[in-house]
Amino acid sequence: MTARDSQRGAVYDAEQLVRGAFERADEFGNRTVEVFGSQLTLPVERRFGSVESVAGYVERVLALNWVRAEWPRAAVPVRVRARRGVSAAHYEPDGAVLAVPVERVWALRELVVLHELAHHLAPPEPAEPAHGPAFCARYLTLLDGVVGPEAALLLRSALLGTGAGIG
Repeated sequence: MTARDSQRGAVYDAEQLVRGAFERADEFGNRTVEVFGSQLTLPVERRFGSVESVAGYVERVLALNWVRAEWPRAAVPVRVRARRGVSAAHYEPDGAVLAVPVERVWALRELVVLHELAHHLAPPEPAEPAHGPAFCARYLTLLDGVVGPEAALLLRSALLGTGAGIG
């Protein structure tokens, strides 16, 4: 039985804030943002043009030594497939499938793919809320190690601001 996913909305709200910051940095060419009085320079977020490029990225992230050392499920390959329609990306635990809506450009980005990989890396037992504190901790660790500590700090601040637990 899966635990109640009570902080899903808070996680999605925090991610929307972070995606917005990255989009504004790309649009205006100013990668510096202020977070609680500190200046952060946002790294460039990778964007993908196809299901194949997402699949290659997922394979490379799961092959990183520190990812394999941290999470045993990194050894389980993830299949990436296109998802029809305008829905969000999602992870299917049965079969380890990451489905990305190729018609939605916002979903073909690094932050979204790492979110779904954080689901994949969850231990099979005990059942935890899909977007609970353990998920947030995995997602932040991935973001810190793959995108950069600035991106992780921005997301951590946004998660705390929306009331999401981390741990």
